[in-house]
Amino acid sequence: LSPSEGVKFEDVPNGLAALGKVPALGWVQIIFFAGIVEGAFGVTDDYKNGTPGDYGWKVITSDDPAEKEKKLAAEVANGRLAMMAIIGMFFQD
Repeated sequence: LSPSEGVKFEDVPNGLAALGKVPALGWVQIIFFAGIVEGAFGVTDDYKNGTPGDYGWKVITSDDPAEKEKKLAAEVANGRLAMMAIIGMFFQD
């Protein structure tokens, strides 16, 4: 994980305790990389002027309003399930 600080993957515990094992410069690298990705690919003209959430990829969205509503409702339900799962993992830790 960090050869310069002597941190190995075997030293990292499970759960939330792992957050404290990541060196400060590691967090800087993660945030910097996310910023680069967002800055390079996240904000385009379609994003600024288009419909929120509609990126032209018709797997999640659809031209049929009923189908689009069904898919978006499923996406919200899956997001809620994922939030409950991560809260369960936090509680378990």
